[in-house]
Amino acid sequence: MSSQSMSTDRDRERTRSTARDRHTTPTETKPSFLTTEFYAMIAGIVAVLVAAQQADNLDAPLAWTLAAAIAIGYILSRGIAKAGSAYRDHDHDH
Repeated sequence: MSSQSMSTDRDRERTRSTARDRHTTPTETKPSFLTTEFYAMIAGIVAVLVAAQQADNLDAPLAWTLAAAIAIGYILSRGIAKAGSAYRDHDHDH
């Protein structure tokens, strides 16, 4: 077997192993727009704002405060979900 052939075989194997090593497993958390919490947040905010429009005893500042509280709760829940995920940044593994 010539050295040219051995070199080519080594290059092919290196390319295959590099392609295998680049494959990463998906993270535990989904993109935010694919979660039921996202749609529950949207529905909750819409419900509060519609209720504020229709009800006489729910004024605008309280409605926007409630909408902000719902959004903050969602943001915190996403942060907690992502903090518990097994995602590791593979770009910095040298």
